Amino acid sequence: MSLISQNLQVVHEAIALSAARYGRNPTEIALLAVSKTFGAEHVVQAWQAGQRMFGENYVQEGVDKIAEVRRLLADDRAADQLLWHFIGPIQSNKTRPIAENFSWVHSIDREKIATRLSEQRPAHLGKLQVCLQVNISGEASKSGVSPDQLLALAKHVVQLPNLSLRGLMCVPEANEDEVAQRQAFRSLADLRQQLQTQGIMLDTLSMGMSADMQAAIAEGSTMVRIGSAIFGKRNYAV
Repeated sequence: MSLISQNLQVVHEAIALSAARYGRNPTEIALLAVSKTFGAEHVVQAWQAGQRMFGENYVQEGVDKIAEVRRLLADDRAADQLLWHFIGPIQSNKTRPIAENFSWVHSIDREKIATRLSEQRPAHLGKLQVCLQVNISGEASKSGVSPDQLLALAKHVVQLPNLSLRGLMCVPEANEDEVAQRQAFRSLADLRQQLQTQGIMLDTLSMGMSADMQAAIAEGSTMVRIGSAIFGKRNYAV
């Protein structure tokens, strides 16, 4: 058993334990393996261990990796099992490769980006599944729509023909205190509830990473984005 396979098992066990602690069904919590800065061979190892959903933060790295994984698997049916999620900030000049290569996008934060993704989504791929990123902590350095502008953005996205609005995503300010972590995630869950009262039904809360997964699950996360706990410490210099 590879180290990545062992790590995946540990993460799944941690998700199940957190779910049990907070009265959640673990099958309602999807695991997104964040593979940024790790090579295609690491993704293949995770795929061999049963992982199917992978997240990338950088457009060119992600596009190149998708192609390399397909080459390594040498089987289109196997490669088609992988669902690639784009979770990083989006520049307007990078929307086309995202629309053409990814199944999900978690980081839509303005109308222009959403419109371009819809216009550039190839018809044969079906609708792009998307989440709106909310700057839940109000950090100037973070991407995301402000909570007070969320409804307007959501109303715009649901009108776009080639996008399917699935939920909300956030990257809260780093905090080791679980109470503070839960408060941030609860705010995102409350925003989803507010949108649903406006008739915008969402099934996804993309929240929680390696350091705050338990707090996210406690507040209703349906998709946790885990990288280092699966693949190990990142070397950004590479």
